[in-house]
This record gives sequence, C-alpha cells and structure tokens, in this order.
Amino acid sequence: MSQHRIASFEFGRVIATIAIIALHSQIFMQAPLFDDQPLLGMGLNQVSRFAVPLFFIIAGYFIQPRLTTERIPYLWRYARPLLIMWVSWSIIYLILPFNFHIVATEGYFTERLFYWQKLLTAPLNTLFEGGLVHLWYIPGLLSGLTIITVLLRLKLSRLIIPVATLLFIFGLMAGSYAQITELSSPIFTRNGPFFSTFMIMLGFEVRRRNISVSLKNSIIMMLVGFGLFIGEANYLSLQENGTFFHDFLFGTPLWALGIFFILLAKPNLGNYKIIHSLSKDVLGIYLCHLLIVIYYLNIISILNINPIIASLFAVPVVLTVSIIIVRCLRKTSITRYLVR
Repeated sequence: MSQHRIASFEFGRVIATIAIIALHSQIFMQAPLFDDQPLLGMGLNQVSRFAVPLFFIIAGYFIQPRLTTERIPYLWRYARPLLIMWVSWSIIYLILPFNFHIVATEGYFTERLFYWQKLLTAPLNTLFEGGLVHLWYIPGLLSGLTIITVLLRLKLSRLIIPVATLLFIFGLMAGSYAQITELSSPIFTRNGPFFSTFMIMLGFEVRRRNISVSLKNSIIMMLVGFGLFIGEANYLSLQENGTFFHDFLFGTPLWALGIFFILLAKPNLGNYKIIHSLSKDVLGIYLCHLLIVIYYLNIISILNINPIIASLFAVPVVLTVSIIIVRCLRKTSITRYLVR
C-alpha cells in the first residue's frame, strides 16, 4: 500500500480479514437454528460483507497520488508482485486436495480431476478467479486499477466516476438483480472490474479531492448503507429463486465508505503493536486462509464435532494457523512468490 501507515486503516484491514475468515468458515450456519433457520449465522454472514469493499477503497486511497503522476509504470510495479502471488497460489490450490473423504476412498487424482473439470466448465470466469474462488480479489483489484490508469493516461480523468458507476450498475443488474432484469454477463460479476473499479474509485476520489466526513455523519452513512444492504438482501430473497446472500448490493458502497470515513476520522483507532504486526500479514493471511478453512471443515466433519463448538473455534484456529504459515513462508527463499 503506502509507506505512510495510518493506524486506523491498519486496524480496519485486520478486522476485515477476521470478518472474511468468519464468512468463509460458515460460522453458526448449521447451528443454532431458530425456526429451522440459522439466523445468527445468516446475520454474521451479511455483516462480514463490508470487508473486501473496504480493502478496495483503502487501496484506491493510498495508490491515488503515485498512480495519478506515474500512471502505467507505477501500475506495473504495483501489479507485478501481486500477479506473481496470484499465479503461485493458484498453482498450489490446483495441486492440493480439498476433500479428505474422496481422497481416502477414491484417490487423489479422482478428487483433483473433479475440481479441475469444475473450473474448466467456466474457463473465462476461472481466469478472473484463479485456482480457488477467493483469489478473485487480485484480478479484481488489478482490473479496476487498470481501467482507472488507462483513463488517466488518455487524459480522461473526468470519465473515471461515470465509467466506474456504469460498471457497478451493470455488475448488479447482471449479478444479484439478474433474476429481475434477466441480464447476463460472460463472467460472474463479482469478479473482474465491475465492482472493484467503483470501490477503488471511491478511495481514489476521496484522496484526490481531499474529502472528509465528520465521525457522526460517517456512522450515519455506515448504518444507512448497511440498512439498505440488508433491505435489498431481504427483497431479493423473496423473488423467485432468490437468495439472501450477496457480495455487493446498492447499499454496499455507502456502507463501506461510511466505515472508511470512520477510520479516516479516527486515525489513531487501533494504534497498538499487535495491530501493526498483524497488518503486515493481511495479504498473506487472505491468500492462504481458505485452504486452512477447507481443512478445518474436513477435520470437524471427520471428528463429528458439535457445529456450535466448531464455529466458536473456527476463526481463532484459522487465523492463528494462517499467521504461522505466512511468517514461516517469510523465512524461506520462495517468500516473494507467496507473500508480500
């Protein structure tokens, strides 16, 4: 990101990382149940959806000064190590098995062949994800930054906001709202530039225009955005073949931007040594954590552990193991291929 670190943003990135681990660990999605619904799990699932949008906004905020002045050369220097890590982790996820039961009963190649065939059913979408679904973040980040950089290079900076907005609207219309609009996209619209460009643009424009919002108004913005997000999720769940779970909705930008402005208004929030230490590992944790989640879920299934107990321990176990892996990787000669 930037050599100049703001404590509250580092704190926000750590909290967002924990939220992503909780989301992917599916905590409390099997129990407890209320009227046969995992209401607690569903609530935590939706509360966690601020995380990746916040990452994008923070990235846009920090990259703005040098991207504006250096443009394509800086984009390449920024993108190169990320692309190397994306390819490296994709290879790892293509090789390592995910389902212990299938490996034990049918063999390694049967388990892997099933997964490889699944990826090949949508090759273009796989290109914008990588070896495992969560890696979409890196192609999303870089495609959004590329669009903004090209517009800057062509001296069309006035088009950054409208282009990002159009991509965002199309992403929703052909994504979460596709059941209503009947629009389609060649890739799953969470991937690629559709949402990332808009979120990066928000951070980029906040920095470029030196925008600030009071703490009170930031909290209001966050609450209104989250309320809109939940309202949309409920509305969409009531439609034919609707679902309650969505990565991005119209309320997402307001919600994530509200959180961002809270962090901007309170720069010393989370100014602790442990946060500064953990913040250096955020990208590495993100890249490796889903494999730990998958293996954790395999183990609790094999051991038939109570789902509530499993949910309580999921985040601390996955976070701790991920940190250990990242810090061990930093001591190896392959560190630049896997962590930053």
